[in-house]
Amino acid sequence: MRHGKKVNHLGRKTAHRKAMLANMACSLIEHKRINTTVAKAKALKQFVEPLITKSKAENNQSAEEGMHNRRLVFKDLRNKYAVTELFSAVSDKVGDRAGGYTRIIKLGNRLGDNADMAMIELVDFNEIYNAGKPKKKSTRRSRRGKKVATPPVDTTKTDESEE
Repeated sequence: MRHGKKVNHLGRKTAHRKAMLANMACSLIEHKRINTTVAKAKALKQFVEPLITKSKAENNQSAEEGMHNRRLVFKDLRNKYAVTELFSAVSDKVGDRAGGYTRIIKLGNRLGDNADMAMIELVDFNEIYNAGKPKKKSTRRSRRGKKVATPPVDTTKTDESEE
């Protein structure tokens, strides 16, 4: 039984798996899209999306909290150039997105071993796919506008109008 086992081990020991995911995440941040197997792409999506969320939150926090998030991300990525790119270009681009920063597109099977291949990409960096679609509103529901109080109109006749 698989009760409580959420991590796909990908046929590797823990240290090898963490190093591989860190390298793949750095490549994804640097190149904005990479080709890999479907299983690795799904594992990478779970690995990189919380890191992007941490980078996005830096703009709304104080300097100490922003530095703390940088250190947390650096602990996982282990590459200062990728962290710099993530906290500058990527976080600016995905600032208004609520989640779902990556997209997995299945490509077919690899010739050598018939493995299922996929392309994983950062959603906001694909201008071709997003070109024809209008930009969605950032809010999810609308609020009612406040009613403006109008002053009461005096309907009584004045003596001047009768004369």
